[in-house]
Amino acid sequence: MATFRASLPQLADAIFLTDGGIETTLIYHEGLDLPDFAAFVLLSDESGRDALRMYFRRYAAIARDAGCGFVLEAPTWRANPDWAERLGYSPDLLDAANRAAIELMVELRRDFETPGSPMVISGCVGPRSDGYRPSELMSPTEAQRYHATQIGTFSRTEADLVTAVTMTHSAEAIGVTRAAAEHGMPVVISFTVETDGSLPSGEALGAAIEAVDDETGAAPAYFMINCAHPTHFADTLRLGGDWVARVRGLRANASTMSHAELDEAEELDAGDPADLAARYAELRSEFAHLSVLGGCCGTDHRHVEAIRMACLPDGAGAAL
Repeated sequence: MATFRASLPQLADAIFLTDGGIETTLIYHEGLDLPDFAAFVLLSDESGRDALRMYFRRYAAIARDAGCGFVLEAPTWRANPDWAERLGYSPDLLDAANRAAIELMVELRRDFETPGSPMVISGCVGPRSDGYRPSELMSPTEAQRYHATQIGTFSRTEADLVTAVTMTHSAEAIGVTRAAAEHGMPVVISFTVETDGSLPSGEALGAAIEAVDDETGAAPAYFMINCAHPTHFADTLRLGGDWVARVRGLRANASTMSHAELDEAEELDAGDPADLAARYAELRSEFAHLSVLGGCCGTDHRHVEAIRMACLPDGAGAAL
């Protein structure tokens, strides 16, 4: 079983940062080839692992120097069976890649964690289908069976939790949650939304969160929103009900474009880091429980540093 911490420090009031848009940064800023947006392929050789180290070190240093926590999100968004098979990975190679990703996060934690900057290791789980245009909507039972492979691997590492990122429909999120419970892992569910604040499946965000909680006994440690600009979901949060308290994390896109527009874009839209950070700060002024903050597509360390300065201008004394 995993040797995760008895309690997750990001459930306290202190801010925890995380990274930005790993795939868009590595592709557009570092010039790396990531087939199917799969960052985990870089784990196959030392030069790729060095690129990942350099990427994460920027963010870990921001958190350490600010005295706030950090969630080390493993580069395993695409490291699930269907996507891995497309990339020529056997089940054994996939298992090894997921293990290697957590080992890299353990190395980074050893190098950067301090008493004032606790670091949590998360095994990242991505959707089975496309995160922008889901073509296959699974039942909870199918999703549990499917995602248990990757989550089972994480449960045998030093990962503290698993985070399902860019979930497009509640049934898959329910399945992920059940698979995590099956393997004794804490789990975070992060939904993506369209410009109207609803999931790509058409479900309302609040209804999706309530469905996961209702079907799993409120098993997720918390929920997040990712891969959407704050203008796409801020009003949804403001008009929400009790479910809003379950949303503790934001990983927004830099761009205000829709998923469809981003899919067609030929250049990276990095948006305005200062404007994005100001929107985070405004949301935190209304929803103080938003404490896990990072970025998604188009964001990089500049955006996360701007978010840190806007939301935590004087640093923080997070303690283990």
